[in-house]
Amino acid sequence: MTEAVLDASALLAWLDDEPGAEAVLDVLGSGSAAMSAVNWAEVLAKLVDRGVSEDDRRRIRGSLDIRIRPFDEEAALTSASMRQATRRLGLSIGERACLGLGLVEGLPVLTADRAWAKLEIGVDITVIR
Repeated sequence: MTEAVLDASALLAWLDDEPGAEAVLDVLGSGSAAMSAVNWAEVLAKLVDRGVSEDDRRRIRGSLDIRIRPFDEEAALTSASMRQATRRLGLSIGERACLGLGLVEGLPVLTADRAWAKLEIGVDITVIR
């Protein structure tokens, strides 16, 4: 896999060297990773929770070859349209933002969330562990 959208859970798995990290590394190494700004905010919040300084968070961002895509009006419409299809799994706005980006860009999505494998919403989902 060379191009993909990363869910926050996938990037965090790579940052923490957890199972599935190698699948994320394949995408990061290709220079073809994308992430919604909403999911990037989730990753940043986790880093804040861990006490990572703002300077270090900026260094981490600078070391990652990821296109951070804006969560604009079109993204909002796309993620909202997935509400009914994802409601039974309790997906959040952040999770729908990730899936919506995959749908719009026609790219597979990498996640550590196994429940996503049950979705049939027109997005190729790869569960990394």
